[in-house]
Amino acid sequence: MEETRLILAGAALNQTPIDWDGNLQNIKDAITEAIASKVDILLLPELCITGYGCEDLFLSPWLSEEAFQKLLQVKEWCDNITVAVGLPVIVDGMVYNTACVIKNKEIRGFTAKQFLANDGLHYETRWFKPWPANQITEFLMMGQTYRIGDIVYEEQGVKYAFEICEDAWRPSRPAERHMPKGVQLILNPSASHFALSKTDVRYRLVVDASKKYQCAYLYANLLGNEAGRVIYDGEVLIAQNGKLIRRNDLLCFKNVDMEVAEVCFSDNPEITEVIEYLPPIDENKELIAALSLGLFDYMRKSHSRGFVLSLSGGADSSLCAVAVAEMVRRGVESLGVLNFVAKASMFGLKDAAHFEDLPKEQAQKELVSRLLTCAYQGTINSSDDTYNSAKELADSIGAVFYSWTIDSEVHGYVSKIEDVLERPLTWEYDDITLQNIQARVRAPGIWMLANINHALLLATSNRSESAVGYATMDGDTAGSISPIAGIDKAFVRQFLIWMQQQLGYEGLQYVNNLQPSAELRPAKEAQTDEKDLMPYEVLNQIERMAFYDRLSPQQVYEQLLAQAVAAPGVLQAWVTKFYTLWARNQWKRERYAPSFHLDDYNLDPRSWLRFPILSGGFREELSELKEE
Repeated sequence: MEETRLILAGAALNQTPIDWDGNLQNIKDAITEAIASKVDILLLPELCITGYGCEDLFLSPWLSEEAFQKLLQVKEWCDNITVAVGLPVIVDGMVYNTACVIKNKEIRGFTAKQFLANDGLHYETRWFKPWPANQITEFLMMGQTYRIGDIVYEEQGVKYAFEICEDAWRPSRPAERHMPKGVQLILNPSASHFALSKTDVRYRLVVDASKKYQCAYLYANLLGNEAGRVIYDGEVLIAQNGKLIRRNDLLCFKNVDMEVAEVCFSDNPEITEVIEYLPPIDENKELIAALSLGLFDYMRKSHSRGFVLSLSGGADSSLCAVAVAEMVRRGVESLGVLNFVAKASMFGLKDAAHFEDLPKEQAQKELVSRLLTCAYQGTINSSDDTYNSAKELADSIGAVFYSWTIDSEVHGYVSKIEDVLERPLTWEYDDITLQNIQARVRAPGIWMLANINHALLLATSNRSESAVGYATMDGDTAGSISPIAGIDKAFVRQFLIWMQQQLGYEGLQYVNNLQPSAELRPAKEAQTDEKDLMPYEVLNQIERMAFYDRLSPQQVYEQLLAQAVAAPGVLQAWVTKFYTLWARNQWKRERYAPSFHLDDYNLDPRSWLRFPILSGGFREELSELKEE
């Protein structure tokens, strides 16, 4: 073929379900930027008009109809440019996940997704119908007839077609059929959720496809915390013939993040710019970036005015505090002080001018003081170590810090119950009750601060605690958002050390020298989490084998035994304790505050892992285990 050069662009967009004004503004800004850069084809993410996370709203016909009305507005912005934009479309009463191609203000067709994601976080088959391969038909919408299906398009003699997100992850992916049709460019609009190291898999998926099919490949993902639980990294990739041409910085705080490249199409295309991709991924860097952006979007999209945190001085609450401080640091770095303040939507013009006049580090610290309020709520069982850990950390990052004791409130509740039972409560007979009342009494005061500040209360439970229910309902689980519920305790502990050493949060030196403890029993008992449960590394191994690898209790036990993790009797006790506590505490997991999906799996029954509230509790399986 004769050589043709096209300027291609992919734009990551920070969208929100049914935020029509916000979503359209981001789309318009992306189109305007692309036109200014003389782009020939602009790719926007999957379902970007409605937002990907509309869930059961996709079953409401009015949503698709409204989205089509918005598409007609978008069409008028596409002057002398081709734009691919995602939206749901109804054909013969069925909802399809489509990419619409607009060229010079004219709709050229709709490509419908063929493989629907239906595992892990995804329930696409609940809402959408898969499109059959090689089928093209027409549908009538608002008096106009449009083509929809497995369409091959053309731009200046270059043939191109689509793979929509999940399409590219299947062995019989659409690209297998596109290539014999002379397709030289694949466009992939995606809503591919963040998970640790997932970008490495996605990179190989795109670059390897461009090599296998000897084509150019353009990929654009959603960006930010779109709907509450799921974070998108905003990845944009442009590759050709096995070489990476463009890749953006992930998890930025922008509304629109675009990458542009001129790509040569010929029998032997000239590829002058190549980016070297250097794995492995640093998961600590990935995680803090995702947490920071996830918190910022959750705060501003919920119209909240910052965060409130019960800062115990322990690992989990300390991580939550530093995540907010990093949210500010990374946000200011990405947007600048003025744009960060404006996007937070909680400061006036006078405040914005004040922050702009300050040195950068001072501005960041003052912003933290406006966005994070912490309180240490001590009891007679609390230690000076945890108080100092909490206070020094809060002071070091600039957070507002309060301290009070709750002994009188605990005593009041205990006395009331002792009076009605006509007996004293003792640690010998009422251990869990006496532990729980301390954690539960901490909730009302911290909720009051959250209400007064119009702020989000941060719950601090981690994934390891969630697995075995090692938490007090309406106590440490209370909150508007549980940002670290997707991270296991072993990761949390090393993560805190990394943040101290690599990010310079010296206020973490105190918590990094402490052994994790709930500090709910008398100090003489030297309570620790691992003494109550088992080593966290073992707990996490059992959890992953049980619910990610989906092994039986017997298989889990045998694998741990083969690894010589501990003596057989000890392993039997740990495995039995894990499964018993897991089954007993599903009701707790049903009630936890919303959490972020951060790893390749999570325990949230409303997203990744469903389990019955009532069950046989693995009694037979565990009894057989004891016979080994």
